[in-house]
Amino acid sequence: MRLRIAGVLLLLIAAFLTFNFFRPIPAVAVTTAVPSQSTTAGTVPTLPWPRTGSAAVAVSGLGMLATSGNETPLPAASVAKVMTALVVLEDKPLKRGDSGPSIVITDQDVRVYQADKSDQQSVVEVTSGEQLSELEALEGLLIPSANNLAFTLASWDAGSLDAFVAKMNRRAKELSLGHTKFADPAGASAMTVSTPSDLVALGMTAMNQEVFAQVVAMTSAKLPVAGTVYNVDYALGQSGIIGIKTGSGFNQGANFLFAASTTVGSFTKVVFGCVMGLPTLDDAFAAAKVLIAAVQPNLVVKRILSKYQAVGSYELPWGGRSDLLSSANVDLIEWPGMILREKVHAPALTITKPIPAGTTEGALHVVLGDYDFDVGLTTSDALYPPGRFWRLTRI
Repeated sequence: MRLRIAGVLLLLIAAFLTFNFFRPIPAVAVTTAVPSQSTTAGTVPTLPWPRTGSAAVAVSGLGMLATSGNETPLPAASVAKVMTALVVLEDKPLKRGDSGPSIVITDQDVRVYQADKSDQQSVVEVTSGEQLSELEALEGLLIPSANNLAFTLASWDAGSLDAFVAKMNRRAKELSLGHTKFADPAGASAMTVSTPSDLVALGMTAMNQEVFAQVVAMTSAKLPVAGTVYNVDYALGQSGIIGIKTGSGFNQGANFLFAASTTVGSFTKVVFGCVMGLPTLDDAFAAAKVLIAAVQPNLVVKRILSKYQAVGSYELPWGGRSDLLSSANVDLIEWPGMILREKVHAPALTITKPIPAGTTEGALHVVLGDYDFDVGLTTSDALYPPGRFWRLTRI
């Protein structure tokens, strides 16, 4: 009887060991070694906002930094031409050095010019039959801020003003410009309104267009009939300013959407900003320069990740470990008080054969402001599948 029981026990043990051995090897999940979020060092700066009007500032890469907090939609005036130029360039792209197709000035274009001129609006002279290249029309639009060429470009691009304005508003919605409404392509209507934050977001998008950035940085241009025209942004070149657009009128004060190049460590960045509702353009230019000077010293370069830094690990239940190492150094420009987010995206590993050291396994996802990217991760040590003894005896 005892031998029979012992035999049964041996059979049960053998069956258990066989079952245990052939059970699937469990997947090993990564253990994260970096905080999911942290705050960049320093106290959030208090910026010298203009005493009247409203303002916002941003930096390329980081995105929006701060606003004056009193933003209400105001007439955008000629700053609206930034959206006009953006829509045209997205519909009919130009490369640097290209002039683009010709636009033939019609009798209607001349009538618009004459009407705008008599209304003392900003215009450039045109004549019926004159041919402007797309680039020349954009230069006339953005440099001397010609209202009449805004209407010419709109009709040329979309066939009618209404169709073009619909495009402008559709693009504004795509850019999440929730406080912006376009009623015309020139900003000549008081119903064309926006806020500094919205205009900064628009300006950052427009400046990604190489030809747009080229045009707004020009102090002058030569047009076929109008001759040499000069940039109404006479702050160009001061405090690093490389554009973008001025606007004034409607007894609401002056607006200035600006971009200024700055060097932070080994990085060249652009400070974007917008001031609205200031008494004069001189006041708007002065306020922009003060904001640029205040932003620059608060931008710092920091190494948030070093090459071969461990950001996670695989811990094998049968013994063995491999860290996940960053494949690159990561230096970012930081602004005090921003939130840095990091998350390890690495697969759970089912190890049925050796995984060599240096194998790419996932990435570290990094978000800081508008920075949003992945850094590849590699294993520090080889990972081996479990041995027979562990497979037989695991619980």
